[in-house]
Amino acid sequence: MRTIILCDDTRRAIFGATQCRGISGWAGDNGRMSISRSPLAAVAWMLIAVASFSGMDAGMKLLSAHYPVLQVTFLRGAASLPFVLVWVLATAGPRSLLPVRWPLHLLRGGLGIAMIACFVFALQDLPLSTAYTLYFVAPLLVAALSVPLLGERVGPRRWTAIAIGLLGVIVVLRPGVDGLISLPGLMVLAAATAYAVAAVTVSLLTRTDTPQSMVVWFLALMALGAGVLAASNWVPLRAEHGWVIAGMGLAGAFGQIALTQAFLRGEASMIAPLEYTGLVWVIGWDWLLWRSLPDAWTWTGAAIIVASGLYLLRRERVRQVPHARQLDHP
Repeated sequence: MRTIILCDDTRRAIFGATQCRGISGWAGDNGRMSISRSPLAAVAWMLIAVASFSGMDAGMKLLSAHYPVLQVTFLRGAASLPFVLVWVLATAGPRSLLPVRWPLHLLRGGLGIAMIACFVFALQDLPLSTAYTLYFVAPLLVAALSVPLLGERVGPRRWTAIAIGLLGVIVVLRPGVDGLISLPGLMVLAAATAYAVAAVTVSLLTRTDTPQSMVVWFLALMALGAGVLAASNWVPLRAEHGWVIAGMGLAGAFGQIALTQAFLRGEASMIAPLEYTGLVWVIGWDWLLWRSLPDAWTWTGAAIIVASGLYLLRRERVRQVPHARQLDHP
């Protein structure tokens, strides 16, 4: 999911942290990470990350046909947590996990449950490509919410891009023959909204907490909360789904590692747009696993939303040039 942009909220944690702290700050106080900048390597790691996250989302869609929504949400967090925890402990140490602002961590955990649950609900009926297309609106919502929640200024050009992107959503969510917009489509928008609010909290958390603590506690609290909520309607896990659950967890964890490597090696403004390549991967998953392809309306809406998102990224890069020079890191 996306982070991103369009994937999981943990991706936003890394994106926000690299912008706010720079390479040495992200690596933690012990400064154990010392990685040279390499645009080509950054692009390669970003493409690997996007591919991994698309595989994770395909796993969630497969599981959504057999288990309740909240149970799949629990499995999403619990399956990735051990892999991510081992990686964090090996690279940054246990001190990096200490949370400072518990209320914001709890808020992000609750938003994570809502985000994943809404997305999984939608995946029960929507193709991955349609869900991804609608979820691409998340960066537009982040920009819009940054005004009331963070006091940031959004100029008329960016507001225009946001409005055009929302028009693309309407194209994808075109009224059906009965005049109603599909509930699964609205659930993707709810997931994107939850993501956008959670993404804004990252801007607050990066002032006091490490990115490692944000990633680990997001997964842990999401798994714990969703597990409790799913307990009353729990469906016994089937042995044949073990590889899907393990693969989903590994893909999510490896995607997180690859994403981190990408942002450590390249400029955020250069590699963030590559997350839109996720649409290519999920179209492939849709065809391979479910023999479905996007219709013309979805392609049109995707083009509008992606164009709006890319314009927002360009405007953000132009706006942050002075800050990038001061911080020596964009």
